[in-house]
Amino acid sequence: MIYLTGASGFIGRNLFSRLSNGKDFFVISAQRQSSYYDIDELITELKGVSVVIHLAGISSVRKGESTYKDQICSVNVGYSVRLAKAASEAGVQRFIFISSVKVSGESSTGMKPFDEDMPPAPEDLYGHSKYEAEKALQKVAAETGIELVIIRPPLVYGPGVKANFNSLLKLCSKSAPLPFGLVNNQRSMVYLGNLVDFITRCIDHPNAANQTFLISDGQDTSLNNLIKIIRRAMNKSVWLVPVPVSLFKLVGRLTGKMGVVDRLVGDLQVDSRKAQRLLDWKPPFSITDGIKETVADFNNKEQ
Repeated sequence: MIYLTGASGFIGRNLFSRLSNGKDFFVISAQRQSSYYDIDELITELKGVSVVIHLAGISSVRKGESTYKDQICSVNVGYSVRLAKAASEAGVQRFIFISSVKVSGESSTGMKPFDEDMPPAPEDLYGHSKYEAEKALQKVAAETGIELVIIRPPLVYGPGVKANFNSLLKLCSKSAPLPFGLVNNQRSMVYLGNLVDFITRCIDHPNAANQTFLISDGQDTSLNNLIKIIRRAMNKSVWLVPVPVSLFKLVGRLTGKMGVVDRLVGDLQVDSRKAQRLLDWKPPFSITDGIKETVADFNNKEQ
């Protein structure tokens, strides 16, 4: 039996559907209630569970709140540790923790792609909270013997995606030129279907125990090319204007938005060969496949 947290979220809904439709899995979904923090109640809930997949977490709270840091750390670190300890007490065999590429860093510009052997370099509060959770969970695993699997996905896209990727879809849907014709950076992403497939592989693969994985679609792409794929999926003219990347960087320096600019024109690559080699895993969907499904869902909601 599998215990899934975060089943109502973007990734969780799709993972729950995938597992619930499988003949080999029986899934229960954790609800945020009093047991969210009470370890004794968690132990009771986890009796009979063989694998915990921990997706639940928060990336931000409202700015200006005095408990901004405390809230993120309480959920991303504190609850993760309580859940893992309760899982070990209840006899759970494996704990799968969905972390973030932000533990590895914000940018690989001028570097080789991130891999599992590189020292973590989180920069923002969310990245630090995930890193602290990883370290705390590794300690629990060492003390209790529960098998720990850590997965650090980069940007996840797919039907229902929100935030920056949804904004890009909206931008591409307009019949206007876009100034990204010379942005030939390299970014790793992972389609929702590929991430769900990999998480499923980690449930019972013996080689996944006590490992950390960076995964992606295995096809890095530039912003230039990504827009081409999106607009072609939308049956629109690509229409990209060749604005120099140096101009974007100048604007970023002048406005104090270099972080935003680097996410737009910089590199963030991950090396996912360990996952492919150790678990004999290949992403079942290409970037083109993933974008087509994402655009189809976007179009349906825009109608």
